[in-house]
Amino acid sequence: MQDAATPPTSSARSHSSVATRERSSTVGYTSSTIPQPSKPSVTLVPAKSKTPSSGANFHRMRRIIAEDAEWSLAIVPLLTELCIQHIVKNFQKNPILKQLLPEHQQKVLNHLSPDLPLEVTANLIDDESYWRRCCTQRWPVCHVARHDGSWKHMFFERHLENLLKHFIPGTTDPAVILDLLPLCRNYVRRIRVDQFLPPVQLPPPPRTGDQSDSGSEGDMEEPVMDHYQLGDLVAGLSHLEELDLVYGVKDCGMNFEWNLFLFTYRDCHSLAATIKACHTLKIFRLTRSKVDDDKARILIRSLLDHPALEELDLSHNLIGDRGARGAAKLLSHSHLRVLNLANNQVRAPGAQSLAHALAHNTNLISLNLRLNCIEDEGGQALAHALQTNKCLTTLHLGGNELSEPTATLLSQVLAVNTTLTSINLSCNHIGLDGGKQLLEGMSDNKTLLEFDLRLSDVAQESEYLIGQALCANREAARQQALNPSHFMSPITANGPENSAG
Repeated sequence: MQDAATPPTSSARSHSSVATRERSSTVGYTSSTIPQPSKPSVTLVPAKSKTPSSGANFHRMRRIIAEDAEWSLAIVPLLTELCIQHIVKNFQKNPILKQLLPEHQQKVLNHLSPDLPLEVTANLIDDESYWRRCCTQRWPVCHVARHDGSWKHMFFERHLENLLKHFIPGTTDPAVILDLLPLCRNYVRRIRVDQFLPPVQLPPPPRTGDQSDSGSEGDMEEPVMDHYQLGDLVAGLSHLEELDLVYGVKDCGMNFEWNLFLFTYRDCHSLAATIKACHTLKIFRLTRSKVDDDKARILIRSLLDHPALEELDLSHNLIGDRGARGAAKLLSHSHLRVLNLANNQVRAPGAQSLAHALAHNTNLISLNLRLNCIEDEGGQALAHALQTNKCLTTLHLGGNELSEPTATLLSQVLAVNTTLTSINLSCNHIGLDGGKQLLEGMSDNKTLLEFDLRLSDVAQESEYLIGQALCANREAARQQALNPSHFMSPITANGPENSAG
């Protein structure tokens, strides 16, 4: 019986092998005639055996080998991602942002290039992370705190400053700057420019042989050295609050000439008209620009009765007594809080004019006259003014040839003045007796927190004792800041009705 059963089994096996070859040949034909899918995969397909002798639960697996072995259904991007990629790729031609959901907007912003044209991004993108990438890519050092903590403000302010620093009159097209106005007018609060380039000077034509050495040179016109005029630019910046300028050239190297650092009268009149028309300007600085008395008075005249100006810095110039008298007039016709005339040529008459205005002023809190030469005559005038002034908190008179007479009057001021918190008398000739008198004045003062007497010939003991008094004042001020109610007057603490009773 077993022998009889054997032949059918072998025949069944041969039949099964034939069927397998037929199926494989059929699959090969199908794969050659039917086009393959674009992204094939490795798939296992269960197939039931057609052999009658096979078990009912027996399955044989058939493999289809894909052409791309790395393809998988799991790595197919979502339609949302494909759309975001398309938006990023075509953002310059078709900027789509506000219509997207917030999470999709952030994904688009994270992938946008910082090199996109400002015409596309300026008034459309407010995201700080995008502008941070723009800033850090362009400048290695970024102090965002100097720009109100806004990366967008920082980018547009520094971008505009860079254009101004490299503008060459007569060569650069003014439209390069003016075309930026519609894009940056809402984001520029301050302009700091430490260089203004003069026009390009062409070499003089060669002289002919018949010209004398003395005849034609006197008739030659001087080259025009006027710089870029800021009027149109500032007029378009409706939120400008600070203007910090230096008329000079950096890194001129072997091309150095004195006229590269010339602040011309045309520059002065144009700048005066510019700051007069800018009613939002709070801080104006013009330093290291060779501003003399005449130019200073032109600028100061335009600032009289300015509605917003709080700080004026004309330090490191050539301003003398006439310019100081103009500044004194400005103190009486403005709301100026900070005046800096350091490193100029102010002498005693100029200091006396400032003292006369200071005696009746109720706004100025800081006056800097260091590195001038007001001497004791000017120093005493300022000391007399401080006996009645009730608003000045910071006074810098370092390097002004002051001596004991000024120290004597300042010691009287220290005994009665309750608003001064910082005085600098360094690099003067106060002397031993002057130091003792200042120490005597400090014994009755409870508000002064800083007193610089370095290099002023004061005895070491006097300087030490003055320092101890300052430490006591600072500790008292710290305690008052921590517990303001403890230092209130009895009338304020108990109430007027209680004090009356």
